[in-house]
Amino acid sequence: MRKFLVVLDDSQECLNAMRFAAMRAANTGGGVEVLAVIAPDEFNHWIGVGEVMREEARERIHAHFEVFAKWMRDKQNVDPELVIREGEQVPEILAQVRDDPDVGVVVLGAATGSKGPGPLVTQLTKNAGSLPVPITIVPGDMSKDRLQAIT
Repeated sequence: MRKFLVVLDDSQECLNAMRFAAMRAANTGGGVEVLAVIAPDEFNHWIGVGEVMREEARERIHAHFEVFAKWMRDKQNVDPELVIREGEQVPEILAQVRDDPDVGVVVLGAATGSKGPGPLVTQLTKNAGSLPVPITIVPGDMSKDRLQAIT
């Protein structure tokens, strides 16, 4: 089954990327893989403190994921899977695409501010030519109705 890989983070545009991935998966018989990346610099403390912070980050990710997962299950009949990786965001996304041959599309949300589409979109599009899958960039301010119409 082809999976839509979408990145879970704290950005506003993440919401539309999640919606798009779930709607496309529902309409094409695909799946959704949600990737959360924990940055290593969050844990450069004493070993015990770093472990507690790592576990807290995982708990936050699971709670955040469950909000999206419930909507995907209830509204789109899609059961997403969660993958958590530790490292720098772009290399971990690229590694996940390489490690999971079922990933068919990477879905990113683009920021709407004057500073550009956001660092993740900017960095990943620089690597787009070497990716084995296409990238879909979803405007962060696209309405639910418009998303539904194009998926």
